[in-house]
Amino acid sequence: MKTLLLIALTSFLLASSIYSFKVTGLSGETIDFSKFKGKKIMIVNTASKCGNTPQYAELEQLYEKYKNKLVIIGFPANNFREQEPGTNAEIQEFCKKNYGVTFPMAEKVSVKGDDIAPLFQYLVDEAKKQGIEDPIKWNFTKFLLDEKGNLITVIHNKTKPMSEEVLKYFN
Repeated sequence: MKTLLLIALTSFLLASSIYSFKVTGLSGETIDFSKFKGKKIMIVNTASKCGNTPQYAELEQLYEKYKNKLVIIGFPANNFREQEPGTNAEIQEFCKKNYGVTFPMAEKVSVKGDDIAPLFQYLVDEAKKQGIEDPIKWNFTKFLLDEKGNLITVIHNKTKPMSEEVLKYFN
């Protein structure tokens, strides 16, 4: 456990940009953020049993519409009222079957608390630099980064992905 904590801490301390992160996908593949240079990146903490879960459909719409200049990565998390209880395989099946999700989905992580994933700690720290304290208040919070990997904004969990508030960053 100490070794795992040390590895996570080391990778967090060495993470000077979003492009230094690699995470494991739902199918076990590696999602390498360095491959997304030149595209906007939207990182979303997701859950299958949340009132916001229907946002998967609009996230997929957004991804399809702008996939030449945007990548969306979903991160299932069970931090809020245990609304993501499934295994990685169950989550993957749920997303494809119910919402036709084709954008990359990472394996389940923690997005808040003592066991926060290094990527989300990085995003929270970047948000704090912009004066956004405690940015992750619920499932489907969206972090939007520009083509150079800089955080543009944090989009509220209730804001729908195809709303004008989001689309203005792509038009």
